[in-house]
Amino acid sequence: MNKQSTNLSVETISQHSSKHIPICKWPETERPREKLIKLGAEVLSDSELLAIFLGTGCQGQSAVSLARELISQFNGLKGLLAAPANDLLACKGVGNSKYALLKAVRELGRRALAEHLQRGSALDSPQVTYDYLRYWLVGKPYEVFCVLMLDNQHRVISAIELFRGTLSRASVYPREVVQEGLKCNAAAMILAHNHPSGVAEPSSADRDITSRICSAAELLDIRVLDHIMVGDTECVSFAERGWI
Repeated sequence: MNKQSTNLSVETISQHSSKHIPICKWPETERPREKLIKLGAEVLSDSELLAIFLGTGCQGQSAVSLARELISQFNGLKGLLAAPANDLLACKGVGNSKYALLKAVRELGRRALAEHLQRGSALDSPQVTYDYLRYWLVGKPYEVFCVLMLDNQHRVISAIELFRGTLSRASVYPREVVQEGLKCNAAAMILAHNHPSGVAEPSSADRDITSRICSAAELLDIRVLDHIMVGDTECVSFAERGWI
């Protein structure tokens, strides 16, 4: 019996939705790991990439089938990677090991973006800032208020999460924001927070707290360059709207 006959056909895999067929029985050209090595990661689907991290499926499901199911259940990769521990661990096939892998993937991505910010000569690309903030904040079920502390050449000193709130609000104290700036010896800062509703449009309360932080920071010669609202699909910049 030749090697080809020991593997199942692509058509057979498709018919069974890859659920009950172990990946080791698939044609080599269809196995996610082998495809990645031969063709590059960019040709793989989301479920195939996720399956490589998961490593194994569960009873009656291949890793690809499990990955596809998880992505669907959490409405995409973004929702999956941001999901709380209880929600993930309640899923069939997801134990502590797979949960840890998923959270590690998200954190590695965040740190890679942070390095991009910190190693640049200056924070002069709004899109890089938006990408980093969205990766950090989108999908969280509560409001997070954070600050990018900058030196006098607008290079990132640190990215700090200062306050967390409920679904609808976070208690933000201008004095504490400015105190953190002094600790870092920051010359400037960029404020940011997410809206769990997914809508980035600033509220009147957002504008009020921004004004109070700007006034407090100005007394200590720290410039507030921007306040960025982070939604599911967009970011809104106070600076771009001429509010700062």
